Amino acid sequence: MSPMQRTGVTAVFAVAMGYLEAAVVYYLRTMVNRIQPHQANPLPDIPALGVAELFRELATMIMLLAVGWHAGRTWRGRIGFTLIAFGIWDIAYYLFLVPLTGWPRSLLDWDILFLIPLPWWGPVFAPVSIALLMIAFGLLAILLEQGEPPIWPRKLTAFVCLSGITLALYVFMRDAITALPHGQDAVRQVLPREFPVILFGVSWLMMFAPVADMARQLAVRYK
Repeated sequence: MSPMQRTGVTAVFAVAMGYLEAAVVYYLRTMVNRIQPHQANPLPDIPALGVAELFRELATMIMLLAVGWHAGRTWRGRIGFTLIAFGIWDIAYYLFLVPLTGWPRSLLDWDILFLIPLPWWGPVFAPVSIALLMIAFGLLAILLEQGEPPIWPRKLTAFVCLSGITLALYVFMRDAITALPHGQDAVRQVLPREFPVILFGVSWLMMFAPVADMARQLAVRYK
């Protein structure tokens, strides 16, 4: 199959996986009465369920990596397809949650984004905006690896991006990090009230650097 055909198949897989994720989360949140995650006692202490949820998240990441590895033909392509799958899956997940649960009602609603290694908190617009970056980078990676030489972000741009990822992780986990010295129960009870939009915006722009770099290299090549 051509790169575009493989992209289409990857997108179909990611949308289907997004629905599966939304359905599973619907079941889990219904069981613990947490359709809206941002409420008192957001992570009830149910040890067996907690362990299963952690491994489910890990399995989800492995599945996304596997489809990217299978769809790509080079290491650049594999990274690109993995990011496309991840981005489409994440956006589809939120889109399917709306008819299934009536949540989120807006992009400003808080969500628990991930649990490894600590709970990640953020409004829905934050992961969705990062997902869009992933899709953009993935498409560029797939398209621009076809040329000779392939276009890829430079080392400085990659470093800026990694720094942005680190900053974004801190933004998502900062409340859990603050609660960590007080023990596991305190971390589980964290309920953020303010999201550092400016700090997140800085991290997003840093993560956008590889997309801008690749677009600039393309423009220079065909100037």
